Amino acid sequence: MRSLKPLARGALTLAVSAALLIGSAAAQAAPVKIRVQSVIPAKADEVTMLKDFAQDVSDLTDGEVVIEVLPAGAVVGVAETLDAVDKGLIEGGFAWTHYWSGKHPAAMLFGSPVAGAGVGIDNIAFVSWFMYGGGKELYDELWQEMGVNVKGFMLQPVGPEALGWFKEPINSMDDFRKYRFRAPPGIPGQTYNDIGVAAVAMGGGDILPALEKGVIDAAEWCCPKPDSVFGFQKVLKHYYLQGLHQVVVNADLYINGDVYAKLTPHQQKAIEVAANASLMKSLSYRIYENGKALKDLTENWGVILHDTPPDYFKEYMDAARATLQANADDNPFFAKVWDSQKAFAEIAVPFWAGAQMSNASLGMAYAKSLEK
Repeated sequence: MRSLKPLARGALTLAVSAALLIGSAAAQAAPVKIRVQSVIPAKADEVTMLKDFAQDVSDLTDGEVVIEVLPAGAVVGVAETLDAVDKGLIEGGFAWTHYWSGKHPAAMLFGSPVAGAGVGIDNIAFVSWFMYGGGKELYDELWQEMGVNVKGFMLQPVGPEALGWFKEPINSMDDFRKYRFRAPPGIPGQTYNDIGVAAVAMGGGDILPALEKGVIDAAEWCCPKPDSVFGFQKVLKHYYLQGLHQVVVNADLYINGDVYAKLTPHQQKAIEVAANASLMKSLSYRIYENGKALKDLTENWGVILHDTPPDYFKEYMDAARATLQANADDNPFFAKVWDSQKAFAEIAVPFWAGAQMSNASLGMAYAKSLEK
């Protein structure tokens, strides 16, 4: 084969040099920074998991996308978080989507479908609906319904959440109704009001001070680990694990739509993959961390576990289903999402409920064997 002529060799050398320069410039380009303001303090367990997600995104993009987690109130107030993402004041936000039920009632069906959407969907079954039952597509529609320029990612399913903390044991709903009770915002909290419980919504960081000042008498937040981080065990000792108000709860990431659109397809895919991984990682993390926390609460803080009064379940479920139906009657998109969840439940819940009974019996048999 004849060698290249000098002119050809020179052109090839210039082309290679140019390609190397372009590649070097791309490699040295500043990473995309996405500031994500949380609605909760930096010490919260949810922020720990959010930072783990951020690290996965960085690793999957070779450092091209950097997610900086900001604590509640760092740029805007908690209640303004989603609006700030929509307007581009911050690139991202982190919250529970039911926080934005004031913008659209269907937000509750994604962030905290009250009483398992009234059709028996637990936290694991919810992930199945979201991933394979049409939930993700409806979730994308939600932001259009709200009229916000946002791309959402579901990150942290949890549940079932504890009924809550009380000063004294409650043996019936009549006892429960004696207390001013911190409850979640939106429909889950409104359902408590519907059954005569004086429910008050407030942020997680405000609950302990409100308990100490007597603004409220009882409270719920989440589960043993997050509850203990906030320190409820310092003032209340009676703890009830079984509740219906938030059998399913999901903490989500919101990215400004323009910021997301400017990411490369690979970067967008990396965020999606990291979000899907976070669904399982957060479920796994919660089981172990809550177990350790519950052991600490009962052995070292004098916390007493109780069974929830039986009359709670029927009263709350009946009220929840009535509220769900009323919202479906008033809002077509709410009805569309709820119909999807009901169709999924009709297929999946009979199997999963039966399987969960075996799982619960297995776990309780072991728990009983540990009793002295």
